[in-house]
Amino acid sequence: MSAPLQTQACRLLGCDLPIVLAGMGGVARSELVGAVTLVGGFGFLGMAGEPAARIEREVAAVRAVTPRPFGVNLIPAATRPALLDEEVSACIALGVHAVMLFWTLDEKVVARFRDAGILVACQVGSRVEAQAAQQAGAGILVAQGVEAGGHVRGSLPLAKLLREVVPSSEVPVLAAGGIVDGRDLAAVLEAGAQGAVVGSAFLASPESFAHPYYKQRIVEAGAEDTVITDVFHIGWPIAAKMRVLRNSTTDRDRREAFQVPPVPIGMDDGQPVYRFSTAAPLRSTTGDLEAMALYAGKGVGRIDALMPAAARVEAMAAEAQAILAAKDRCRGSAAG
Repeated sequence: MSAPLQTQACRLLGCDLPIVLAGMGGVARSELVGAVTLVGGFGFLGMAGEPAARIEREVAAVRAVTPRPFGVNLIPAATRPALLDEEVSACIALGVHAVMLFWTLDEKVVARFRDAGILVACQVGSRVEAQAAQQAGAGILVAQGVEAGGHVRGSLPLAKLLREVVPSSEVPVLAAGGIVDGRDLAAVLEAGAQGAVVGSAFLASPESFAHPYYKQRIVEAGAEDTVITDVFHIGWPIAAKMRVLRNSTTDRDRREAFQVPPVPIGMDDGQPVYRFSTAAPLRSTTGDLEAMALYAGKGVGRIDALMPAAARVEAMAAEAQAILAAKDRCRGSAAG
């Protein structure tokens, strides 16, 4: 099944299928990354803001499950400089295969990874950002459409962004934003992308570290239930927009987010979770889960059940392959 879907991005990443697990903070831990990677996809551990010790544990846990390569997701703009240096050093010492960077372009961080022989993927929201990332040394670009869940860098729909980024890119481009099934994968491959980065669909799996309440909200939600907002800002640069499920926090007066002192609404791993924090509810989280940041892409309306990550990878690949094969037959018939 995998051969017809092999792309240059697959060869760079060392995977069989052009299906990439987004490095969702807190959610994409070793259990989920291992499950996606083991069946031929490529997984990124969501390690932004995490200490080196956790990165070391999570990398070791994935390596205990599979010898296949996988990566680590980091966010320089949302990480204290000293901690970022610790994270980068840990990834280099561990010899991870790839690192995905997001939000702002940190050329020094890109250079450190490149000098260490680590493949760097940069997530971008415009052609200008794509060009800058390539000049800095990115080996893969991730074009993120506005349909994406979580923090959204750009404002263009994915299809339009791919038309702008793919023709001007000298490195493989992956597509991100509302991708949940094989139809979406086939569509972005036909548009010139060399793979798809998937978040919400893998969040809705038994292996993800998201809280069961959060997973159920994803399954029950429709595309109209997502909103773009910047009210969840504690822990991120101000004015960073994100797509989340509408809840009691997004419905509050926006001025409250920036004018009222932080109020604890829960706990996670011994630390308070504040209203308007960017922290999503995890298995380890307690408190007012409904009021927390429930990141979700516009594709949630087509996620109607929890599905094991491996099964979702295989279903996406099979559906995409069938669609592309049918189109090839049609084109062949038309040419004949």
